[in-house]
Amino acid sequence: MDKKIEKKKWPPKKIATVAGGALFVFAVLYIFVFGDKSSKLNVEKDRITISTVNYGPFQEFIAVTGTVQPIETFFLDVTEGGTVVTKFVDEGARVNVGDPIVKLDNAQLTLNIIYNEANVFQQINNLRSARLAFEQSLLSLHRQLLDLDYQILNQKRLYETNKRLYEKNLISQIEYENSKDQYDYLVKSKELTYETFLQDSLSRAGQIAQLEFSTETLQNNLQITKKQLENLTVKAPIKGQLTRLTAEIGQSIRQGENLGQIDDTDRFRVRVAVDEYFIDRVSVGQGGQFSFSGNDYQLEISTVYPEVSNGRFQVDMHFVGEAPKGIRRGQTLHIKLELGELSDAILVDRGGFYQTTGGQWIFILNDSETEAVRRPIKLGRQNPQVFEVLEGLKEGDKVVTSSYDNYGDVEKLIVN
Repeated sequence: MDKKIEKKKWPPKKIATVAGGALFVFAVLYIFVFGDKSSKLNVEKDRITISTVNYGPFQEFIAVTGTVQPIETFFLDVTEGGTVVTKFVDEGARVNVGDPIVKLDNAQLTLNIIYNEANVFQQINNLRSARLAFEQSLLSLHRQLLDLDYQILNQKRLYETNKRLYEKNLISQIEYENSKDQYDYLVKSKELTYETFLQDSLSRAGQIAQLEFSTETLQNNLQITKKQLENLTVKAPIKGQLTRLTAEIGQSIRQGENLGQIDDTDRFRVRVAVDEYFIDRVSVGQGGQFSFSGNDYQLEISTVYPEVSNGRFQVDMHFVGEAPKGIRRGQTLHIKLELGELSDAILVDRGGFYQTTGGQWIFILNDSETEAVRRPIKLGRQNPQVFEVLEGLKEGDKVVTSSYDNYGDVEKLIVN
């Protein structure tokens, strides 16, 4: 008798199929709910720049370009016009103070000197004549006064004698009065002559003073004219190099025209253009350094010019110690201009990442350098080499510092 076999409801194959399906659904749900949903981008390791965050000394500075200039330049402007007749030196020559450079000729100036000399000689003769006349007048007046004194003395004796005789009735009253009147007349004549002498002396003294002043004025004018004639020979006012000379033989030069310039080649300064962004952080006394012929040299700001032109302002820097040997006018120097004191800080290398992130975040790598994720950071001071890290990174961290321009909003980099 056959036995009825009942069919199993959950055979092993079915159980395995259901279990597999459930496991798949669970995996999908897990990935969807708990998995990493961040956007990713595969990058090649040799196409990115990986930098290590360091802790060390930090000096804030900016890279600027300076031009070497003489500390003193003298422009050869002629004070008198004329025609170039002689060139004593050529452009590029080294000169000392007083060395002649160019000689000019001015016929009108020569005639003026001759005319002024003639006027001076004439005025000197007039002065001598006036002094001689004054001295002769003084002698004459002294002689008159002397004669009057003598006459008064004799008349006084006669008057006193007649007075005694008249009192004794030995002479007439008329004779007595005549002697008295003659004595009074001589006394008053002396007073008048003396007053005339004083007036004449004052007048002649004023005349002589005026002549002396006129003579001195003419002599000064003559000296000025002679000085102008001397200025026709242009001489070096300082020791240095004649870096420019435009005068040629036969050339007509106008008064005040520039013939060239002399540079003091023993002392130099460096003129530097700085971005106006740093105008509040640049002041006299700040230092800088540059390399020249394999050696480092120090500079110091001596002058800050306040005018801003085309987004830049100018500063002058002087060498601390001796200037480099062989440095030349117009040479360009690449300078590290210090903006702050040296201090220790956490540092990260500069790179293209800053243009994308503005220094607000960066990609930091894991220990195996296979992945890099975004991390918020805060940067502080900077120089052309590194940024100061205030928050978000520590010493030893490895970060991607190359450009992020092609990453978009990616949150994770897969490094291959």
